[in-house]
Amino acid sequence: MAAKITYAVTAAVLVVYFVLVGSRGVMLIQHGTLLTVTFGVAVLILPVIGVWFLWKNTQFVQRANRLATELDAEGGLPVDELARTPAGRIDRDSADEVFARRKAETEDSPDDWRSWFRLAIAYHDARDTPRARKAMQHAIALHDGKPVRA
Repeated sequence: MAAKITYAVTAAVLVVYFVLVGSRGVMLIQHGTLLTVTFGVAVLILPVIGVWFLWKNTQFVQRANRLATELDAEGGLPVDELARTPAGRIDRDSADEVFARRKAETEDSPDDWRSWFRLAIAYHDARDTPRARKAMQHAIALHDGKPVRA
């Protein structure tokens, strides 16, 4: 629940920022000189990119949460079996061990979105965020019956 609140607050702050930056871009364009119009257009591009990025990330989170809910209802969510340091951080050797099992499971069932979901969690636990995201995108595509990018 805390993660959802944090995400919502961050998204709201970004939207306010995009509005403020966008209004400055419009003001620059309204000034009417070649230089201010050029800067105004450049300034307007930043909020457009930001809104697109925020929208794509929100869609990704919603789809991943939908898969997590479905997997939880099936009783297939991975159990947290990771050893932790006294400070509460995930032990690297433990994460690597779980990752090896999840990878083997995914190699045995490459068309099963559930195994890709669990592999994404294992990547995340091993602190490999880019691969975790790609594995989750793969799971989402398999779940939705969309073509999977290689």
